[in-house]
Amino acid sequence: MATIEIRERIDSADVVHAVVILPWEKRQKYRFRAETGGGEAVSIMLPRNGPALREGDLLQSVDGRVMEVRAAPEMLSTAACDDLLLFSRACYHLGNRHTPVEITGRAIYYASDHVLDDMLRLLGLTVTRVERPFQPESGAYAQGSGHHQH
Repeated sequence: MATIEIRERIDSADVVHAVVILPWEKRQKYRFRAETGGGEAVSIMLPRNGPALREGDLLQSVDGRVMEVRAAPEMLSTAACDDLLLFSRACYHLGNRHTPVEITGRAIYYASDHVLDDMLRLLGLTVTRVERPFQPESGAYAQGSGHHQH
């Protein structure tokens, strides 16, 4: 079976032919190999100046097939508290370490790391582990920054 070559993102499609489920580590790369949910080999070669792939992004293969990107479940730590000042301090300390984070309400998600877990516990947050898709913030200067939905 031939490898499906993908070289571009598209904004919309009438039909999605396959799904590509990717962890965050792969979604931030521009060139990599993966498989569709049906086991077909995919070679993704996107322009280097675009944003990281996000849940719901659409990719088009050179033969016209459309693939939808889905975020794979990953082991993450989640830190939470009810104190907004403490929550803000936690966000500051993670950002100061350039840690990719996903912020929802009063919870911060990040790749599990026992050193960061301990730091946040010492600050007073409750830290637990969870398996879920990871959608970290794009960054203030990223092209198309912030979360978006399709």
